[in-house]
Amino acid sequence: MALVAFLIAGVFAAVHVGIGVLRFLDVTPRSRWLSASGGVAVAYVFLHILPELALHRTVFAEALDTVAERAEALVYSLALAGLVVFYGLERTVKTSRRGGAVPGAGTFWLHIGSFTVYNVIVGYLLLHRESDGAWSLAIYACAMILHFITTDHGLRADHKARYDTHARWILAAAVMAGWALGMWVTLPEFWIGGLFAFLAGGIVLNVLKEELPEERESRLWPFVFSAVGYAAVLLAI
Repeated sequence: MALVAFLIAGVFAAVHVGIGVLRFLDVTPRSRWLSASGGVAVAYVFLHILPELALHRTVFAEALDTVAERAEALVYSLALAGLVVFYGLERTVKTSRRGGAVPGAGTFWLHIGSFTVYNVIVGYLLLHRESDGAWSLAIYACAMILHFITTDHGLRADHKARYDTHARWILAAAVMAGWALGMWVTLPEFWIGGLFAFLAGGIVLNVLKEELPEERESRLWPFVFSAVGYAAVLLAI
């Protein structure tokens, strides 16, 4: 399983490095493939990650020495924290881009630094997820590959040449570093759940911030059909 996880991490890294090759995504109205990718990621969060966290609330309660209901609320608070953190980053970038300007160096490094941590978490969770097994790994890998296509396209649009010269290599290295960390470090189940919760909030915000702006002219039906289709797959497993 470690070798399979390594190969998947390599695919994640390839998405970061090669996103600029996918020229067909650079269109307005928004490419249906980007909207479909976002739908898959959102379905994964709501029908896999969050239910799994709820099922493990006893573990969180024991770790925090509190009742299960309060532990569950704290877990969802971590998901909210992930959403708020990435919303704050998005607002910082948008503010720096007023008037069509490219974000400054400070904003660039803050933005990419945050996504570097995000990628380390994604790479680590290849080996340490709430559910073990081939199916769990497969649906996680599929959702994250499509999610990275969406987020990397947005990052490249935000940072232009800096993405191609610096960011894509940093992000690719980060996801491989996350896999390597997972090989050597095993966190308690409580911490795994916390990482998944934070990641869930980040995924939701990063998908919606790409889909909602009016200038994107996003595709509703590809988003809906992919979300429903992937939800059906998750419910059937």
